[in-house]
Amino acid sequence: MYRMTPHDTALLLWQLALGFSLSATCGLRAFLPLFAASAAAHFGQVTLGPSFAWMGSTPALIIFGSAVVFEVLADKVPALDHALDAAGVFVKPVAATLLAASFFTSMDPVLASVLGLVTGGAVATTVHVVKAKTRLASSVFTLGTGNPFLSLAEDVLAVCGVILSIVLPIVAAFVIATLIALVAFLLIRRYSRPVVPVLTHRSGLAT
Repeated sequence: MYRMTPHDTALLLWQLALGFSLSATCGLRAFLPLFAASAAAHFGQVTLGPSFAWMGSTPALIIFGSAVVFEVLADKVPALDHALDAAGVFVKPVAATLLAASFFTSMDPVLASVLGLVTGGAVATTVHVVKAKTRLASSVFTLGTGNPFLSLAEDVLAVCGVILSIVLPIVAAFVIATLIALVAFLLIRRYSRPVVPVLTHRSGLAT
């Protein structure tokens, strides 16, 4: 029976943290983390699983880069930004699953994909839902005028998230997990408050 060495355990934790943290940024920008992983693999900074080695190729780098440009620009255009959010419900979990699975270098591709879905797809979906609700609130309260500025803030946050994920994946994963837990706690606290019935009195009725 195969036993994991301390080195194997450390490598798996690093791969989990890198995939998890980069996948979270997929919830903001679907293709930016893929482009970053593709560039890192292309220039030999990270190693991808054998079944995902194509992600480090020049054609993949060009495709992901073009997708980043399109996504960033389209997100600044009214109506298109909401269309991207709608498509993101399907695109972002797939992108995050692919991204997270690609880092498991010593794992069966099927198992890597399942683990990528659990660790990557779930967190990307969570971040995307929060982002979409924030964008919807901005559309209601600012009539859409605040959306481009919100989009720019998301760009900055996504870039910072990608950089931190690649440089310090363990730290990035911890920060993201903490933020998600905090948001979940606030939502649960908000929606678990007991509903206080409002009693109305009718005047002028005989007792």
